[in-house]
Amino acid sequence: MLAAYNTSGFVASLVIPVRADRRADYVRPMLACGLLMLALAGVLAVTTSLGVVLVALVMLGGPGTVGTTLLFAHVRQSGASPSDVVNTRAVFSVAWVAGPPVAALLVGAFGDRAIPAAVAAVALANITTTTVMLRAGTVSRDGPEGQPVDPDHAALSRSAVWLVVAAFVLLQATNATAVAVMALYVTQSIGLAVIWAGVALGVAAALEVPALLVTARLARRYSSLGLIASGCLAGAAYYGGVALVTGPALLLALQVLNAWFIAAVSGTGLTLFQEIIPRPGLASGLYLNTFRVGSILTGPIIVLGAATPAGYRGVFVGCGALTVVSFLVLTLVRRLTPAA
Repeated sequence: MLAAYNTSGFVASLVIPVRADRRADYVRPMLACGLLMLALAGVLAVTTSLGVVLVALVMLGGPGTVGTTLLFAHVRQSGASPSDVVNTRAVFSVAWVAGPPVAALLVGAFGDRAIPAAVAAVALANITTTTVMLRAGTVSRDGPEGQPVDPDHAALSRSAVWLVVAAFVLLQATNATAVAVMALYVTQSIGLAVIWAGVALGVAAALEVPALLVTARLARRYSSLGLIASGCLAGAAYYGGVALVTGPALLLALQVLNAWFIAAVSGTGLTLFQEIIPRPGLASGLYLNTFRVGSILTGPIIVLGAATPAGYRGVFVGCGALTVVSFLVLTLVRRLTPAA
């Protein structure tokens, strides 16, 4: 069921933004995504059939999740600077950090049926906001025949763009792997209580927003590729350090490096894609799908890393090695295209 849902989201995050690019209009599709999520909440609230839920997730949920992609495309198409895009991404980080605790609180207080109601409330808020944007006249068609104009994108060859995409798939994979394996690593390799895994991930999440705000300021002075390269170095140092951890103090201290790595990949990475791909919808959708594809690689990385004599420490060593590979690829792209 989750595989079908993610496949639907993967396809929709490319098809819908590309169609929006052709019309240079991202707000109206955002409104449609909000309506799809509202319909999904309605279906989940009234059905107990797994078949109906599967169809709803594929037909409504997958396309409905593209709203975030369209928002970033709209921000870019409206003339926002890379710094503005990263600041917008920081707002989403706050929401993603707050989301799981709020969901757990709702389920604990009102039961499982509270989740569709919460989805409906968020969808209604999105629909209201998007409607206000439409009435305020924020939708524009800047290019001839509805084509978006983005004269500031970097002149990269197609092969260089795909190198960047491949590097980001690996970076997203290491991040997802580290989160997925942290509880097992803390309990079985370090010998700590499982709560320390939650504390470590919580510290990284809390530091992510300040790190994004710092990268947003630095984006005014330094190139996106340069900032991402610094994030790769921080990530490699983080994974190598975690592989050597024997107690909670160092594990928590290393989350500073982890937060910088995440900010570079999730914030500056999005702006890089919008710089190297002239169509903001396609750029944002392609970036989102590097996370989806990277998440698929999580299982093989954990299996191969844990099969080494180092056990779960080997998983973090593997993540560090993949981060170094990504750094080398991005460094090559940067040298070949100094304007990026």
